[in-house]
Amino acid sequence: MSTNVLEVQDLQTHLHLRRGVVKAVNQVSFSIAYGETLGLIGESGSGKTMTGLSLLGLLPRPAGRIVGGSIRLNGRELSQLNQATYAAQIRGKEIAMISQDPMTSLNPVFSIGSQVAAPIRRHRHDTDQTALALATEELHRVRVPSPALRISHFPHQFSGGMRQRVIAAMATACRPNLLIADEPTSALDVTIQVQLMDLLDQLQDESGAGLLFITHDLGVAASLCDRVAVMYAGSVVETAAVTDLYAAPAHPYTRGLLASVPRIGIKTERGRLFSIPGTPPDPLDLPMGCAFAPRCDLVKDRCHRESPPLIDKGGREIACFEVQ
Repeated sequence: MSTNVLEVQDLQTHLHLRRGVVKAVNQVSFSIAYGETLGLIGESGSGKTMTGLSLLGLLPRPAGRIVGGSIRLNGRELSQLNQATYAAQIRGKEIAMISQDPMTSLNPVFSIGSQVAAPIRRHRHDTDQTALALATEELHRVRVPSPALRISHFPHQFSGGMRQRVIAAMATACRPNLLIADEPTSALDVTIQVQLMDLLDQLQDESGAGLLFITHDLGVAASLCDRVAVMYAGSVVETAAVTDLYAAPAHPYTRGLLASVPRIGIKTERGRLFSIPGTPPDPLDLPMGCAFAPRCDLVKDRCHRESPPLIDKGGREIACFEVQ
C-alpha cells in the first residue's frame, strides 16, 4: 500500500476567458504522505490557490476545468469526477479546506453550531441532535472556550482567531485524509498565527492526515512544513525538504524569492531590499520555454526554446537546465 495520501501528476488546469486561455496550473506534480505537511509557496498569481481548488473540485465555473494530468487520493482518481460525486463522497469527507478568510466562509445568518454540524449530518448521516453534540465536541477539540454555550452564537460574535478555529472544526469534523489550508494565517496577527499553527500540528498528529499548506509567507512555511514546493507562473520549479531548501535554495527563482525576505542585521546594497528583476509573465501569454527565463541570471539560449522538466537532482526536484 502506498504511503502517500495524495499523488498529483502533470496536473493542468485552464481558465477559459473571453481574452484567452490562462494556464493557471501547468504540468504540476507532487505527492503528500500521511502525516506530512507540504508547503506550496510562491508569488501571488503563481497558481497556488488554483492548485488547491483543482484538488477540491471547486474550480470557477464554467471557465475553470482540468484538461490533463492525474489527481489520486488514496489511489482513487479524482480528476474526472462530476460535481455530485465530489460533494457526496470527497469534499468535506476525504478532503477538507481551511480557507483564508473565515468571515466569508461562514454564513452570517446561521449559528456556529449549525455550521459545524452541517458536514457531520451530510457525511455521517447523524440526527440533528447528535450532529450538534458532535459539533460541540469539535469546538472543544479546537480549543474554542465554552463550546456548549458558543454553539448558539453567530460568526460576528467571534474574533478572527476564533472564527479560524471554527473553520478548522468544520474541516476536521469528518476526519478527512487530506487537509488543504489556503493562506489560513494571512488575516491574523502574529500571536494568533502561532496559535493556529500549533492547532494545525495538533489536529494533524491526532488524525495522521496529510496537509497541503498554501502560503506566500516564507517564515510560516519554514515553521510548519516538512517539504516545500515552489511555484512560478503555474508550474512547480523546485521541491525539497524545508531545511534543505531554506539552507541552500537551488533554482534561480527560489534563490531570489528567499533573498527578497528582509533580515534583521543584514545590510543590503545601498540600503535597499533585494528584488527579482523584471515582472512575472502575463498568464494569458506565457513565454516559450522556461517562464522564468526573462528574469533569470543563468539564462541560456536553450531556456528560451525548451521548458525544463522537474527532475531529481541530488535529493530534490528542480526544473532548471543550468542547475546541476
